[in-house]
Amino acid sequence: MILRRTSTFDFSEQWFLFFPNLIKYKEKESRVVLSVKMVSQHQSKDSGSKKNGGKELGMVAPQEKSSKKMKFASSSAKSEPTSQTTISDDSKSGRGMSTMPRVVKRKLQKLRPIVEYNKRGKGIGQAHSEMQSYIGVLARSRVPLVDMKWSQIPKDIKEQIWEAVDMAFVVGQGGKHSVLASAAKKWKDFKSTLTRHYILPYTNDREKLSQPPETYKFIEKAQWDAFVASRLSKDFESVHSQHAQIREKLEYNHRLSRKGYAGLEDQLEETMPGVEIDRSTLWKRARQDKHGNIPDPKVAEKAKLIDELQKQVSEGKVSVYGSNDVLAMALGPEHPGRVRGVGAGISPRQYFNLPKPQRMSFDDRLKDSLRVLLQEETKKMEAEAREETLRMEARTKQLVEAEREHFLSQLSQLIPNFDPSMLKPRISQSPKNPMSDKASCSGGDGKHQEEEKKDTAKNGKHQEDEEKEEEKKDEEKEEEKHDKVIEVGHYSNMEAPSSLKTLCRYMETTLVPEDKTLQFTIDKEVFGRERDTFLLPEDITQFAGMEEIGATVVAVYMRYLHDVLKQANMCSMVGFIDPATVSANSGTIADRSRLVAARLQKTDGEQIFMMPYNPGLVSLT
Repeated sequence: MILRRTSTFDFSEQWFLFFPNLIKYKEKESRVVLSVKMVSQHQSKDSGSKKNGGKELGMVAPQEKSSKKMKFASSSAKSEPTSQTTISDDSKSGRGMSTMPRVVKRKLQKLRPIVEYNKRGKGIGQAHSEMQSYIGVLARSRVPLVDMKWSQIPKDIKEQIWEAVDMAFVVGQGGKHSVLASAAKKWKDFKSTLTRHYILPYTNDREKLSQPPETYKFIEKAQWDAFVASRLSKDFESVHSQHAQIREKLEYNHRLSRKGYAGLEDQLEETMPGVEIDRSTLWKRARQDKHGNIPDPKVAEKAKLIDELQKQVSEGKVSVYGSNDVLAMALGPEHPGRVRGVGAGISPRQYFNLPKPQRMSFDDRLKDSLRVLLQEETKKMEAEAREETLRMEARTKQLVEAEREHFLSQLSQLIPNFDPSMLKPRISQSPKNPMSDKASCSGGDGKHQEEEKKDTAKNGKHQEDEEKEEEKKDEEKEEEKHDKVIEVGHYSNMEAPSSLKTLCRYMETTLVPEDKTLQFTIDKEVFGRERDTFLLPEDITQFAGMEEIGATVVAVYMRYLHDVLKQANMCSMVGFIDPATVSANSGTIADRSRLVAARLQKTDGEQIFMMPYNPGLVSLT
């Protein structure tokens, strides 16, 4: 729109104060032609041909004519006198460059409109619309036209944009981030507009690319030439082609203006009071033209489906919950981290009121994994213990049978004509008086009595032989046990780790001949108190032979586990209880309970404690 004003106006103190790049335009003495982009569509209509037959237009101080009046931070400013302007006959159609003169004027008057926000923190209202237009003016005029990212723009330029907006509007706490984010998007859109409308259509006409567009004459010639060269490069051509392909995949394009979804929702709340407006309604309305029609057939089909689903929901035939609402049923599930139909910057948790996910620290995760690992290891050890018990029972049965056969063979050698079947019942039955059966059937015959006396003498001699045989066997077992301790070949042939074999050889070659023991110092942080312990050769023999081990071996093993946990920085998670304090030889049950309680009181309550358990030997209750 071209406005011609008969009176002169001094721009040196107001307009060019905020736009130094436009100083080259000098004021004409007779007339000043000013291209003005009005703030919004309804303001444009109010200042157009609807007043005074479209020939005269009164320029007054900014006043809100809609039902929702703009709120200001100050009301002490005086209105400017009205000046008469006329619309030129040679006015050109189309949108010119937005310069936001009324914002500049309010800044000089120190009037700051208050930007309002909806329940989701998105800006709404006329003040927000004017602020967005003003941010666009600043992004186009103050940020250099360079081929770089917004993050590479100097910080002082961004601070200038924020200070200019903060001087013109009351943005509110935390508004700097949203203002600069909006400036980044508008600067990017500005470069895209220049590329699509003023560069790519004239790739074969270098003459038209030699100067900046007439609409944006504030662009410096050097910046324009560098920008054109970057847009005509092969690298940009490849990037542009990729983004064009991505853009073609968008099927349901909206028809919203700068008001966005937040402005549309605010508008619908005025026209539809008391009605809950969900995102399916916003999605459908955002794709309608000004007559309420949807030109795109694909979008119209989805809008029809939305109407049917909304009807079914109102009738109770379909239920919605959480993110599975009407729009999700019509378009499909949401993409992670995004919500359709509400605008940018709204997260699923914020819109659907989803609970905030609980964050678990690394220590908590480590504790849980360690707890699961301990449970699995406990089950595995219990299963192995049951299998070992069954194997030991079978082995014991075989040894008993072998001893029985050996004993019977010895008796056969000592007693002539000995029948081994005579002792078979005595193995499974309680012993009986050997004379009872014979006495019941003797009949008082003297000959039988003499034979019984002979048998009695013979049995007495046999009993003495058995006792001597038992003593001899005990001595052999003791010698065999002693030989087992000092025998080197026994451990060299067994299936065991090399370190265990080395320990056994050290025991046989050093500890046993020199009558020594292995001494260990257990630090205080292992069991809560520092103490020394000793390993005897018998402890090593029992451990190597998979026999029952004592509390000393368990304590030494716990000390090794503590060293492993210390290297992994896990000592604060796992603790140990001294086996000597909970064994059956450590006093009464009350004494053992007090020792365990004292150990637990010295911790912070976050540790998992390990202590040996052997049914029948360890008891706390």
